[in-house]
Amino acid sequence: MAPYAPVGIYLVVALAAALLFTGLPGLLGRRKPNPQKSDPYECGVEPTSALGGRFPVRFYLIAMLFVVFDVEAASFYPWAVQMHALRLFGLFEMVIFVIVLAIGYAYVWKKGGFQWR
Repeated sequence: MAPYAPVGIYLVVALAAALLFTGLPGLLGRRKPNPQKSDPYECGVEPTSALGGRFPVRFYLIAMLFVVFDVEAASFYPWAVQMHALRLFGLFEMVIFVIVLAIGYAYVWKKGGFQWR
């Protein structure tokens, strides 16, 4: 258990810091509510109408596709650096990785995820 002690300490410190950074501003911050602070603000323009209808999630889908394919591209560099040490096993692992991502790419393409409307 001794080799894992630094990892445990790191996790405890990280959790304590996260709780501290999220909880402390709420406890120490000033609370002076007024109606002007509660009004919606959009680039200095007064709102002309209430929000209505559904918010399109198109940008969310494009952003998620970007993240998925960006992670794919970022994973090629470490593999290329260690390719000689990994030998045939590394090649098969990368082929499987690319096949799984190609299946996801084909699914998104079939569903029209790349069509900008």
